[in-house]
Amino acid sequence: MSSQQRFILAVALMLGVLVLGNLLVPPAPAPDAADPQGTSATPDSVLPPPAPADAGAGTQIAPDVVPTQPSLPTLSPQVALPAVPGAASAAETFVTVEGPLYRFSVSNLGARIRTAELLAFPSFTREGPVELVGPFGLGLLGNRIVVEADTIDLRTVPFQVAPGQRLQLQAGGGPETLAFTYQHPTQPFGFEVEYTFDPDSYLVEVRGRTRGLSRGLLLTDLGAGPAWNEVDQDRERANLAYVVNHLQTGVRSTSLVGIEARRVEEGPFLWAATKSSYFAVGILPRVQEGDQAYLGGVLAWPLPAPEERADVAVTQSLEAGGTFEYRFYAGPQDYAGLQALGNDFQEVNPVGWAWLRPVLRPIIGIIMWVLVFFHTNLAIGYGWVMILVGVLMRIVLFPLNHKALKAQLKNMTVQPLLKEIQTKYKDQPEKLQKELMKLYKEHGFNPFAGCWPMLLPWPLLIALFFVFQNTIELRGVPFAWLPDLSTADPFFILPILLGVSMFFLQWISMRTMEDVNPQMKVMLWGMPVFMVVLFAALPSGLNLYYLTTNIATLPQTWWVAHERKKVRAKGPPPTARS
Repeated sequence: MSSQQRFILAVALMLGVLVLGNLLVPPAPAPDAADPQGTSATPDSVLPPPAPADAGAGTQIAPDVVPTQPSLPTLSPQVALPAVPGAASAAETFVTVEGPLYRFSVSNLGARIRTAELLAFPSFTREGPVELVGPFGLGLLGNRIVVEADTIDLRTVPFQVAPGQRLQLQAGGGPETLAFTYQHPTQPFGFEVEYTFDPDSYLVEVRGRTRGLSRGLLLTDLGAGPAWNEVDQDRERANLAYVVNHLQTGVRSTSLVGIEARRVEEGPFLWAATKSSYFAVGILPRVQEGDQAYLGGVLAWPLPAPEERADVAVTQSLEAGGTFEYRFYAGPQDYAGLQALGNDFQEVNPVGWAWLRPVLRPIIGIIMWVLVFFHTNLAIGYGWVMILVGVLMRIVLFPLNHKALKAQLKNMTVQPLLKEIQTKYKDQPEKLQKELMKLYKEHGFNPFAGCWPMLLPWPLLIALFFVFQNTIELRGVPFAWLPDLSTADPFFILPILLGVSMFFLQWISMRTMEDVNPQMKVMLWGMPVFMVVLFAALPSGLNLYYLTTNIATLPQTWWVAHERKKVRAKGPPPTARS
């Protein structure tokens, strides 16, 4: 069972306890009262669609050519570009590009990015920072050009590099450019590509051109997703995906694990990316005023065993003169930073379920603002922030909760009268309904009056689940014995304490009730145990928040229990029934 499934089940059970408990404490009402578009493996004959009529003057749509097999064969004699002499034995050298945010290693063979380290984020599976390029495939930004039925594979040919050693970026300094040039030794074909790195941004500007070839389809490697960087590889595996934003159908995500045959996704796309839980690698078309460009399509095919991922490439048509230009992102899934790139790139890691996303996104934005505000301005760790937020939530909601609990007590006073009516008119349904409606109106009885105020904290609890699942600010944050608030408690201390707190909340309520039915007794003993099992695999920060709210609720629950004793001793109110 995935963590999302566990959480859904836990929320359903807790809501069930809340609602059923509220209905079982007072009497039940009268007996007759009212009660993504996925893609599939596509055959080789599938062609990208034509440009939409309203796509704009700058629209680029992939031509009606796609590679005919996953291996993308090398050139046939038809294109008349023979193999490069000595290319197979060319020595590989690397240029290091290092700035305040990242360190790239770029190979002279194919102008490919072979390593991409994010210096601000430690990897939890190896020494050093997070690595975005794993030992999968040939790395990032390797290029192939499809011309009619043939493919020019440039991923292993030797390029000339300028500068040829190291590119050092300074914080606050200007962008620096790394240029790669390839010229076929016997043919007029050439290829140039430039990477412009900004020291203060994870975005790289890419531009290039071909010589001796003015048309074709450019395939650029997006890789097989970030390397393994998290301790919980099962969770990381579940979050590995490639994500696209289609011009017509919007954002959709496909797991990188379990792809068994080549997949062809037809554009036009506003962007395409691979992602893990916290990091993303993406390609976005260039942005110019009054001009919107698109990616033509996405291809994904499984890597050879024992790899369990799929390799991904994006396509775009060469412009007039054989030129191309796009933006490349390799960095954390920071919501504000991704949003600034436009075209909903922040949805590269969609939060929650599609139908609930419009509600969750604003709540998550508010939650993250509050968490970061307390963390920054009070200079306290995120663990203490979660405790503070849990207490503040109960304080803010105290008036509403108090009103709900008083409604429960009011309903309880009517219970003897309701039982009396149900017994007296059990064989007269119409008369029973009439008397019950009269009782409800006379005493303001509403079995659900005590429920809805208590449901208000649940959107926050649901939003916090996704905050801890995917928010980069909380990745790897320790607290007390917890190594990481975004992962499960390794010693199960918080889930056990959470179960104990739930037991005491129910026990305090039940000890002042009359005629506790068997269902409530089962709930008292069974639910805490079951919730411990469910919450044991959920983020420890979520457990910490929920435990705090339970403890903060104990005084109010104790007060209600004593008030319930007084109500029971006082007896039912007088009635005007005839």
